[in-house]
Formats: sequence, structure tokens, C-alpha cells
Amino acid sequence: MSSTAVSAFWLRFIPFITWLPQTNTRSFKADLIAGLTGAIVVLPQGVAFATIAGMPPEYGLYAGMVPAIIAALFGSSKHLVSGPTTAASIVMLSSLSVYAEPGTAQYVLLALTLTFMVGVIELAMGLARMGALVNFISHSVIVGFTAGAAILIAAKQLKYFFGIEMERGGHLHDILIQFVQQIGNINPWVTAVSLATIFSGLIVKRWFPRLPYLIASMLTGGILAYILNHFVGNEVTGITSVGALPQSLPPLSMPDFSLSTIRDLASGAFALSLFALTEAISIGRSLGAKSGQRIDGNQEFIGQGLSNIFGSFFSGYVATGSFNRSGLNFQAGAQTPMAAIMAGTLLIGLVVLVAPYAAYLPNAAMAGILFLVAWGLIDFKEIAHILKKSHRETVVLGITFFGALFLELELAIFAGVILSLLMYLEKVSKPRIITRSPDPRLEKRAFNTDPGLPECPQLKILRIDGSIFFGSINHVQETFAQIRGASPEQKHLAIVAEGINFVDMQGGDVLATEAKIRRAKGGGMYLMKVKKGLWDALDRYGCLEATGGRNIFQSKTAAIRGIYQKLDKSVCASCDKRIFLECQQDALQQQK
Repeated sequence: MSSTAVSAFWLRFIPFITWLPQTNTRSFKADLIAGLTGAIVVLPQGVAFATIAGMPPEYGLYAGMVPAIIAALFGSSKHLVSGPTTAASIVMLSSLSVYAEPGTAQYVLLALTLTFMVGVIELAMGLARMGALVNFISHSVIVGFTAGAAILIAAKQLKYFFGIEMERGGHLHDILIQFVQQIGNINPWVTAVSLATIFSGLIVKRWFPRLPYLIASMLTGGILAYILNHFVGNEVTGITSVGALPQSLPPLSMPDFSLSTIRDLASGAFALSLFALTEAISIGRSLGAKSGQRIDGNQEFIGQGLSNIFGSFFSGYVATGSFNRSGLNFQAGAQTPMAAIMAGTLLIGLVVLVAPYAAYLPNAAMAGILFLVAWGLIDFKEIAHILKKSHRETVVLGITFFGALFLELELAIFAGVILSLLMYLEKVSKPRIITRSPDPRLEKRAFNTDPGLPECPQLKILRIDGSIFFGSINHVQETFAQIRGASPEQKHLAIVAEGINFVDMQGGDVLATEAKIRRAKGGGMYLMKVKKGLWDALDRYGCLEATGGRNIFQSKTAAIRGIYQKLDKSVCASCDKRIFLECQQDALQQQK
């Protein structure tokens, strides 16, 4: 192995050696400010996400500590911040609640195990250089799933928002039926705290955008609940609190490595891995486009995988890229991944300081915060854009959205991903095949697709855009057959091949077969502007000789000149199309 290859290999495991030496006092100060901002913001989010995930509140904070640090050290993005997220939390709840009661010690153990499994899958995919896999998962899957998950989040908080008794869990329709049955038991004191939390958050977000609106809403709800309980009495108001958080560092933990547990969680781990990676890479690339940084998808897979593996031993549940915290990190002026490292480190200190005050945080305020989070997750603008612009993507969006509402969430993810892949395969299985003709209106009589342009009576010119492989050969063969049937007098076929990126053995056989058919009818098949990759593939599969090695041209001029010599001149003599310069020159000579 060369020294360059060795260096590239080690950079995959210690990428921070490339940016760490470049830090300076100026970047350190900027990263410190961004990190502190991120650590403050994650306080209410971490507690909220843990509640969504069915975990004790402190675990949402633990998931924003060690995983954030590891992901920053071993990822490739300067601004991506990892930690607990809404979508990952609700998928985890859906995957685990069938095996254990949320909030129990058994449930926490399963969550740690699931986190470890997700990390191993992500790391394996990164080492296998499968970073490009997320490119095949439609953005509509993320939009649809997130919107569906947002509605579920709000629905699951109805009992805390209105202070009513409802069974935990269940599908959306079960939750709504229970809620309707309990409308008469709505607690006005609890509801007042919930509404105050929401409206204060909306006011701060609208008129004081520089302030963290979630923290403001949390403080408003907590203060109002304290006042009501103090002057009216807790027995009357029925306002309950989250409870104090442990004032400690993330405790060490150990996943369950039994085969039965791993088998039970396998499908959920794979679905969560796909979704988490798609979320992280999408966020990283979005911010990278704004900052001018190129994101290495494979390296991000490795960073996310290691963050979850390490996190599972430090009481962290599934972490992935957070859009809110990553966007805030970018807006706050972060210069290097050190900002995310500082956010995770500073969060440890903040938890020790503020943990006792969580005893004053009412469940009603927590429900109000989650309503705000859920509303922010629904991308109405993007949904409207998808519905308006693409029927295919609308189907993907709808399947994923309604799947999230009425099926198990991991099934919704799988359904969306599989449907996206099927639509992608259906699209690539039908490469674009269009007719071309020289256009005298364009410079150098360039080829054009204008249907009003005349064609040569003996020569059909096609352009193929796409790959010719086992999945697309049926479409290509049918198109060739239709052309032969519609224009039998056009015995010669020229294919502009600059749009053909790939051909496999079966694709090469299709071209070779068409060349043989054309020759048998007294014509021929010709390839123009052949890329090196296509040339090498045809040569490797032994198709060059079959297609006619001398029938391959690298320029339009050479191709037309060469093909024109093989046309039937008796037909040319009576032709009135004269679409080639060679035709016109011959006509002038005949007139002389």
C-alpha cells in the first residue's frame, strides 16, 4: 500500500488532525460562543426529545454530550451538531414500546442496545463507502415522515397539555378516540399553563428572534405553574412537574448483547440507521453549500456510527444530526468542529448547574414546548412545492406521511425508501431516447430535437441519455424495434453516445444485436462521441467488433462524412431534404 493510501486510510479514523492544527485564537473564540449558544438551546430540547422517546428526561441531555463530541471529531462537517432529534426519538419509541414499558429500566436498556446497533450499522456502511446510498432516498421521504411524526408527537402530548387521563401509546386514531372521550375532564389550570407556554414561545420567536424561544416559553410556563400552585394550591390545579434531574456526569452504561434482543431490534435498528444517516448527511450538505465546504458522506457515516457506539456506553440514546442546533451553530459563527465539541462539553457543566431547577418544570409546559417543536417540524412550504411540482414525489410523500400516522414508524420509513428506490429504478430503466437532426439555424449546423426539422430518408440519428444495462435493455430494444417498423427505409442508425454513462454486458449485446440487424438489411449502426468508459466497456465485453470498430466516430463532422459515403447514392439523387453539407455539395456538382 502506498504512503498516500495509508494516509487516506488513517484520515478516515482521525480526520480531526486536518483541522485541529488550523484553529487559532480567533476561531476558538467564535467556536466558544457558538458552542455555548448550542449548549443552552439543547437544554429544553434534550428534555423534550427524551420525553418523546419515552426515556427519563436526563437521557435527552446525555445524548447531547458524548455523541456530539465524537461526531464532531470523526465527521467531516464544520457545522453539523449531533444529538437527540425529534424524528429519531419517535422512531425509537415506536420500535421499543412493543418490548418494554417506556421509562422503565428495561426500556432504557433496550434503548442503549438499539443505539449501539445503529452505531455499528452506520460505521459498517461508512467503512464500506456506502455514503452515496442516501442520495437514492427521496427528500420527500424525509418531509412526509417528519410531518407525520410531528402530528404523532402532538397527539401523544394531549394528555399532558389538557391534564386528562389517557392510556400511553397507541396509534393516532386510538389516541384521538380517547381524547374525545375525555374532553369533559379537561383541566383548565393545566391547559392555561400549556397555552401560556405556546403563546410566549410564539411571541418571542416573532418579535425577539435573537432570544432562544424554547427557553423563554419554558420559563414562562414554569413561572406560571409555580404561581398557580403557590396561590391556588397543587391539590386544586393538579399541575405536576417533570421532577429534578440528576446532578451528575453521564453515567457509564452497558447495552444488552444477547442474541434474542439483537434479533428483536434488528429491523428497527436498520430503519433508524437509514433515517438518521439521511438526516445527518442532508443537514451537513445543506450547511456545506452555504459555507462552501464539501461534505464527505462516507466520513459522516463513520462519525455518526462512532458517536452512537460511544454514546451507548455513556447513557446516550440514538443521536444524529440536528437541523435546529446545526443551523444555529452556523448562524452563531462557528468556524470549526470545535464548536460542536464545546457544545457537548459545556452542556455537561450546565446540567450540573440547572438540574435541580427541573423540579419546577411542569409537564404542561413540556407539552406546550413539544407542540411548538411539532409545528416547526411540518414544512408546509416544501409540502406545497412537492404537491404542485411532482406527482411521483407526491406519492412518496403521501405513502410516508400516512404510513407514519397509521403504521409502525419503521415500516413507514421502509415504505418510503423502497418506493423511492423503485421510482428511481423505473426512471433509470427508461433512458431518454430522442431524434436529432442538423439545424441550419444553429452554429456549425448543430444537432437539434426540433420535430419540424427534416430527417435524412436513409439515416436515423438518435441521442441516448442514460445507462444501457440489464434494467433498461427492454426499453432500448423496444425503441429500436419501433423505429425500424416506423421507418424501414432508414436502414442506417447513428447514435449520439455522449449521454451514455455506463453499459453492462447485456447492454453491449443490445447494441451489437442492433448493428447486426442493420447490416442484414443493408444498412449499419454507428456510434458518435463515445466516452472512454463506454469504449472500454464495449471492448471488454467483445462488442466493439460486433458493432463495427470502424463505425465509431469521436466527432459529428467525421461521423457525417463517414456515414454519408455509405448511403445509397441513387436515393440521394432524388432526395429533396439535403440536410447535410455533403448532400448540398454533391447537388451543386451534379448541376455543374
